[in-house]
Amino acid sequence: MAAKLLASALRRQTLTPKPASAASHLVRTVSTAAAMAEPFDDADGVSMKGVKIYGRPLYLDMQATSPVDPRVVDAMLPYYLSRYGNPHSRTHMYGWESDSAVETARAQVADLIGASPKEIVFTSGATECNNISVKGVMHFYKDKKRHVITTQTEHKCVLDSCRHLQQEGYDVTYLPVKSDGLIDLDGLRAAIRPDTGLVSVMAVNNEIGVIQPMEEIGEICKEFKIPFHTDAAQALGKIPIDVDKWNVSLMSLSGHKVYGPKGVGALYMRRRPRIRVEPQMNGGGQERGIRSGTVPTPLVVGFGAACEIAKKEMEYDEKRVRELQDRMLKGIREKLDMVVVNGSEEKRYPGNLNLSFGYVEGESLLMGLKEVAVSSGSACTSASLEPSYVLRALGVDEDMAHTSIRFGIGRFTTEEEIDRAVQLTVQQVKKLRELSPLYEMVKEGIDIKSIQWSQH
Repeated sequence: MAAKLLASALRRQTLTPKPASAASHLVRTVSTAAAMAEPFDDADGVSMKGVKIYGRPLYLDMQATSPVDPRVVDAMLPYYLSRYGNPHSRTHMYGWESDSAVETARAQVADLIGASPKEIVFTSGATECNNISVKGVMHFYKDKKRHVITTQTEHKCVLDSCRHLQQEGYDVTYLPVKSDGLIDLDGLRAAIRPDTGLVSVMAVNNEIGVIQPMEEIGEICKEFKIPFHTDAAQALGKIPIDVDKWNVSLMSLSGHKVYGPKGVGALYMRRRPRIRVEPQMNGGGQERGIRSGTVPTPLVVGFGAACEIAKKEMEYDEKRVRELQDRMLKGIREKLDMVVVNGSEEKRYPGNLNLSFGYVEGESLLMGLKEVAVSSGSACTSASLEPSYVLRALGVDEDMAHTSIRFGIGRFTTEEEIDRAVQLTVQQVKKLRELSPLYEMVKEGIDIKSIQWSQH
C-alpha cells in the first residue's frame, strides 16, 4: 500500500517540470516518508558529536523511542497524501473522512486498555498528559484538595509538575521505593490525608523497567475515594492493561513508545465516577475542551494502528523479548563479574535491562560502545552527568549508579544484535577494568571501602 501511494505521488509530481534541486528534494522527502534509510557506504565514516562512526549502530534504546512499525506507516500515508482534511471541518468529505479516521483510532487506543472511546483524549504525548493530570486535577479541586502523593522515581515531567504545585502552595509527598524499585503499599496508605487530591504512580518505570503493583494501589485509592493517575507510556502494548482492574482515573499514553509516531499521545479520563480537570491550554475547544488544537489525523491514525497491532502481538512480543533479555543477561554474566541488575528481576518488563558494571565509569563505557545505541537512563535527563535519581532512590551507591547502562530490547531486535551487543559490552568493560587500579585491588581481596584515603 505504501509503495503504491508513493509511486502515485511521484508520478503526479513528475508530470510538472521542476528545477533539478526541487525534484531531488522530493525524492529525498518521499524516501524518508517510506522509511527507506540510505545505505551507509562512507568508508571514512562520519563524525557526530565528536565521535567517529563507521556505520549505523545497533539500536538498543527502545525506552527512549521505538522505530515506527512499517504497518503503521502504511496506515498513516493516505492521510498525508490524499485524505488530508481537517477532522474538525464539518462541511465536506475531506473533513468527514478525517474525523472518521480519528474516531476509529480513538476506539483502537481505548480497546488496548479496556476503556470506552469516549474516555480517550488525544494530546501531543505523555508529558502533556501528565501535566494535564497532575496540575489539571489539583487546580480543578483546589478549594478542597491540597495534597498530592507520588513516588521519588517518577518521570521528570510528573516530578516537575508536582514541584510547580508546591510553588503554588500545595503539599506533595514523594514516597520512597524499596531496593527493588517497588513502593511500600503500607507507606502509601499512611501518607493519605483527608485533603489528598491525587495519587500518581508510574506503571512501568522508564529507567529500570519495574512494574508497580497497580491493582493494589488502585484498591487503596478506591477505598479512600482518591483519584489515581498513572503514567503508562512504558506499559502500553507491553503488559496487559485494564483500567477497571487497575481502578485508574487518569492514564497517560504515548505513541512513539509503542512503535507509533512521535508527537501524539492520549489521556484516558474515567467517566464513571467522573474525573474533572482544568484544561492547560485554551483554544477552539477540541477534544471536549480538555485539549484544544487541531487533532493531527495522520499521527492519531498511526497511534491507533500501533495500538491495534500491539494488542494482537503483545503475547508473542513479550515472549520473544524475554528470550532476548535472558540471552543478553546470560551472555554478559558468563564473561563478567560484578554485574548488577537494577530493580526487581521478577516484577519488571523484560525489554528494559538496566545493568551496573562494578569499577567501570558509565560515561566511558557509553563512549566506548559506539556501535551500540544505548543510554545511561532517561532520554529526558541523559544530558546530565549526575547519577540517575531513580537509581539513587533505590539506594544504589553513587559509584554503581554512575556505571549503569540501560539496554532496551524491542519487537525488531534480533538475536544477532544481542550477541554483538554482548560481545562489544564485554570487550569494553574488560578494557576499562584493565585501566582501573581499584578493580585490581578488589580482585586481590582488598576492601576498598575500608581504605582511609588521604586528602591533598
